[in-house]
Amino acid sequence: MITGKNYIGNQLSAQGNQAGKTYKTFNPQLNIENPLIYTEATKEEIDEAVNLATKAFKVYRNVSGKKKAEFLNSIADEILALDSQLIDIYCSETGLPQGRAMGERGRTVGQLRAFAELLNEGSWVEASIDTAQPDRKPMPKSDIRKMLVPLGPVVVFGASNFPLAYSTAGGDTAAALAAGCPVLVKSHPMHAGTGELVASAIIKAAEKTGMPNGVFSNLNSSGIEVGTQLVSHPGVKAVGFTGSIRAGRALYNLAAKREEPIPVFAEMGSINPVIILPHALKNRGEALAKTYAGSITLGTGQFCTNPGLLLGIKGDALSSFIQNLSDEIVKIEPSCMLHPNIINAYEANKQKALSQADLTVVADFDNQVKSNYARQTITTVEGATFLKNTSLHHEVFGPYSMVVQCENKEQLEQIISKLEGQLTGTLIAEKEEVSDYVQVIEALQDRVGRIIYNGVPTGVEVCPSMVHGGPYPASTDSRFTAVGIHSIKRWVRPFSYQDWPDSLLPDELKNENPLQISRLINNKTSTDSI
Repeated sequence: MITGKNYIGNQLSAQGNQAGKTYKTFNPQLNIENPLIYTEATKEEIDEAVNLATKAFKVYRNVSGKKKAEFLNSIADEILALDSQLIDIYCSETGLPQGRAMGERGRTVGQLRAFAELLNEGSWVEASIDTAQPDRKPMPKSDIRKMLVPLGPVVVFGASNFPLAYSTAGGDTAAALAAGCPVLVKSHPMHAGTGELVASAIIKAAEKTGMPNGVFSNLNSSGIEVGTQLVSHPGVKAVGFTGSIRAGRALYNLAAKREEPIPVFAEMGSINPVIILPHALKNRGEALAKTYAGSITLGTGQFCTNPGLLLGIKGDALSSFIQNLSDEIVKIEPSCMLHPNIINAYEANKQKALSQADLTVVADFDNQVKSNYARQTITTVEGATFLKNTSLHHEVFGPYSMVVQCENKEQLEQIISKLEGQLTGTLIAEKEEVSDYVQVIEALQDRVGRIIYNGVPTGVEVCPSMVHGGPYPASTDSRFTAVGIHSIKRWVRPFSYQDWPDSLLPDELKNENPLQISRLINNKTSTDSI
């Protein structure tokens, strides 16, 4: 049952009713408001949630990995137990189809279980032991032991385009809970009902597995006030965000200005450049056009890995590709965007791009569409124009892509080098031509977090080798990924014990290695005791 209230720890609360801070979600398919009313969290509720999280951290940081794994697996079980209720509210708040909802639920559950496996195995803490050498000359050496420890309460911002996988129990939350950090979710206003249902699953799981009250809270918000208060709160120690560059940068700046600055791990904008080399265009241009028409419009272009920029070298093959891409993309029926605000932003950003000088529209779906359905558009521009006009480099979030026609590979390399940081870069090529474009490929590598060969950027596999991040502004710290088990490293810090009695050390660092984890002992990896 959805109440429209906030979860302040394990208690439902709606103090904001007295101040009239209420709102509704929106069904973009039906183009009407949903009936349920949600109450925005007050300052008092935010303070209480953070205070509970601070108290919970003192207990939760010492909960064993196996107990935390039980908690994460229980969350996954409770999410699945919501069954059709969750799928129905997801679809009513997003305009996304049932299949997408079920797929995203599967990914969310899979992420939780992957972190549970990581905790059960236990070596993720990167335990390192350098034993003492009391007889070393000229100075004795101390016993020094190191491991990763949790930062403290983490604020996670729900994402608009992934109501499950990047939101309430999504990757940021799963990773933070696995690390030993309590989580406060700033629920996204576009899918507050979905968020509350998932929050109820987390609370049930916490109670079933004996986690401390305050290990999780879910706070409703219709604007920026709740998020601002959370990031500014001295009890919060880190932030996870997925969204626009403007919002992510604002949070980053806010966190930096605190008396105690804290890290903000924000995944922001990306146009995901795709380089299509001449031989590939000549041999496979028609098939590539069809493939990329599908990738550009997948999910109405509402993926952070949408291919918004295609680059090739001028010639007949590129001209044919542009024509084929234009023909293919208008064959695809438009689909619904997440919210009127999303499509309004898409249309505004698209019109801003189309107003730029020397930009040519080569495909624009011009048939009638339903409310909140996005018309896909392809444009093209000369390489020199793209280099000169940096406003053309900006993301248009939706089913839009631009083809840049470069004069030669030197200009192609120059364009890649001038791009902002991106989540992905793609190379479409035949094997025999790759060696002629080594510098282009290296330039691309410098600007992205993941490089794809002869594929499409849409689709992010959740696995240990995945990097979902990149140089700024794709993310605020390119050393970390927002997807996969290694995303846990955002919520921890290295910590050393020097000459500490063995009985007082955490199990991960004790001589007998009671957890049987892999450790670095005197620079050699081992599961042995000392």
